[in-house]
Order: sequence, then structure tokens, then C-alpha cells
Amino acid sequence: MIRENRRVSEYKAMEFCPKCGSRLEPKKGKTQKGAALMLVCPKCGYKKQEKCGKVEPKVAKVIQHNPQQLVAVIGKEEQKLRTLPTVRVECPRCGNNLAYVWQVQTRGADESSTQFLRCTKCGYTFREYS
Repeated sequence: MIRENRRVSEYKAMEFCPKCGSRLEPKKGKTQKGAALMLVCPKCGYKKQEKCGKVEPKVAKVIQHNPQQLVAVIGKEEQKLRTLPTVRVECPRCGNNLAYVWQVQTRGADESSTQFLRCTKCGYTFREYS
């Protein structure tokens, strides 16, 4: 619900004084037609009469993301591609000494990433926390 007594400056972009560059502040002023809103420079006294009309607030647009757009899914065909780097480490399942390696940030940004390894022989995937 919009309250009618809100200041115009809450809805408009900031304006600056063309003379000295200071930020103009809203003040109530008087004109020949009655009360009006004025933008006044606190440094040099520059005044600009603001056009008073019905002020509509800007409404934020809510964007709904599809979770599938945010998660990278590696399918069976993509898993067959051997483009990942390899490292010499012993597989806990078959004892092979070569595994593909990649890193994923599974925890907070201030914590280290998790290193995932996949055996080149049996395909077993295991992880190493650093």
C-alpha cells in the first residue's frame, strides 16, 4: 500500500545542481498557484520547481528462474568425452592410479572448493576436500 505523504525524492532519481554539482534537496515552497515542491541546492541556493503530479513508485520485476537453467547436468554422452584433466591418484574401488579431476564450489565462497575425481578405469567418482 502506498502512503500519500511520502516525499517525491523517494521515487525519483537524484538530481544535481547545474551550478556547483551538489545534490538538490526537496523542500516545500510557495508559488503563485499555492504550495509546490522545490529542489534546492544547500550550497549555492539554486532552486528548481518540481512538477507535481501523481507520483507512481517503480515496481520491481520478479524473475522466476527454472532450476534446470541454474544446474549443469552432465549426461551419459558428455561423460564419455575425455576432456577433463587427469591426476595420478589411487582409486579406492579398483586401485587404478589415474583419475579425471574437476573442482566445484559446494560450500560457502569463503571456504575451499571440493575436488571431484573419477577413475579412468571403473568410472567410480569420489571426492577430496581441501
